[in-house]
Order: sequence, then structure tokens, then C-alpha cells
Amino acid sequence: MNTTLSDHQSLQLRRLLETGLPLTSRPFQALAEQIDASEQQVLDQVQHWQEQGLFRRVGLVVNHRALGFAANAMLVLDVPDALVDEVGRRLGQAPGISLCYQRPRRLPQWQYNLFCMIHGRQRDRVEAQVQALLEEHWLSDLPHQLLFSTHLFKQCGGRYATPAGVAIDG
Repeated sequence: MNTTLSDHQSLQLRRLLETGLPLTSRPFQALAEQIDASEQQVLDQVQHWQEQGLFRRVGLVVNHRALGFAANAMLVLDVPDALVDEVGRRLGQAPGISLCYQRPRRLPQWQYNLFCMIHGRQRDRVEAQVQALLEEHWLSDLPHQLLFSTHLFKQCGGRYATPAGVAIDG
């Protein structure tokens, strides 16, 4: 039996993977059925892509509000460049921080270069948690803001496969 997907099946699989794994006990079997392939072919292709380093990570997109986390905030800080890696590592490992990353400053309007996401059920508890975190890590004196979410937008992973029907010049 051929365990290699055709180019068309491979593209179909990439598109399907971008939308997430099916919520079933055998997600790769469900994907295989959608592209007219075997489960083993899908597993082999995914393994091949993993070995090539094409997957940076596999994650889970959680609808926080549906789980009762309505007080979601982004802590933004202006950390001296020489300290941003160390501070980012510490905050990224801190309890309650679900995401921590560095971004370039957009001066003069935006001085912040470190971003930390905190999800909570109550705004006052998130504020207290952030205050304690800043004090514990000696960051209270750094310029910072706590920005609470006001709208829920659709979350999804990266999109890399060309949408069906779109031609790419090359």
C-alpha cells in the first residue's frame, strides 16, 4: 500500500490541519476520510512534516469567556532592552500568565515592548494579581498599563496553505 499522499491530498491535509484537529477519539482517521486517504498516510505525512521542522508548535485555542474567564487583560511593560529577555522568562513562568512575548516598540506612540496575558473571572482579582506580580518581580516602577479586553474576536491558528481557488504567482 502506498503511504505517500498525492500533492492534492497533501494540500487538502494542510488546509484541514489549519482549522484544527477534529474533536473525536481518532482525529487523524477523520482527516484521512476527508481527503480519501488512510489514517496511516495522514500520520506518515504529519510525521514527515514534523521531522522537517514545519511544525513550530501544536496548541489549543480556548474560548476563555465560555469557561467563565471574562476579565482578560494584557499587561504591557516598557522593559529596558538589556533586561527584556530575563524579565520575559520570569514573567512567562509566573502563575497566572498564559502568554508572554516581546514586540518592538512603536515610538513615539507606543513605548511598550513586553506583553503578558492574564485570564481571570473577576477584574479586581486580575488587578490584584498583576499588582502582586509586579511587586514580586520588582517591576512596579517600570512604565506599564493593564489593558482589559472589551470584545471577543475569533481566535484561530496560523494559516499557511493557499485557500482553494487562489492562484499564486511565482
